[in-house]
Amino acid sequence: MELVKIPAHVGIIMDGNGRWAEARGKKRSFGHREGSKMVDKIVTYAFKRGVRALTLYAFSSENWARPQEEVDALMDLLATYFKKFIKKVEKNNVKLVVVGGRDRLSDSLKKIIEDGERATKDNTEHILNIALNYGGRQEIVHAVNSLIKDGEEVTVDSISSRLYTAESGEPDLIIRTGGELRISNFLLYQSAYSELYFTDVLWPDFDEVELDKALESFSQRKRRFGKVTNA
Repeated sequence: MELVKIPAHVGIIMDGNGRWAEARGKKRSFGHREGSKMVDKIVTYAFKRGVRALTLYAFSSENWARPQEEVDALMDLLATYFKKFIKKVEKNNVKLVVVGGRDRLSDSLKKIIEDGERATKDNTEHILNIALNYGGRQEIVHAVNSLIKDGEEVTVDSISSRLYTAESGEPDLIIRTGGELRISNFLLYQSAYSELYFTDVLWPDFDEVELDKALESFSQRKRRFGKVTNA
């Protein structure tokens, strides 16, 4: 089926790595490693299909409550992933933006992130936002406080302009893998009129075929934005 429209900005809650590994008798860290491989495939394919911006929920501000062994493994994996992936996004004209608080990240990981953002800051074809130590409520508080600090009026538009993903615009589509039916503090302000797509497929199994299913579902939605008919 030919898709009529492709979402300009897609957010993905990449859920199910741990359960995927446990179902195979492996440690949860094994699932995270396999999930990172799928990130590479999905980012490449989404941009190929015409998606301009992707926001991936890599690690929430609540994930610090997980077992320390799992958190440490995730942080190590993120460092390894960024080192490899930065070269690829730089070469393919993708701007890398890491959104969320950095206060709890290691100095080495912060440097890797800063180097990657610096190397890709002038890229213009696509934007890849990685939500790391991120929480939607915290993002809204951060945006409002920054406006107050600058003496600016707090309005719907001014808050939007101070969000981490302001350059990407609001997400047209939010995908959640893994079977849960909630958005878990992800892009709360931005997703007021986002289309939502939930699938039972666990993230390491969410391949290009599964992404096409989500894009096809989006193409069939009638987006009214509170109006009686489509704008």
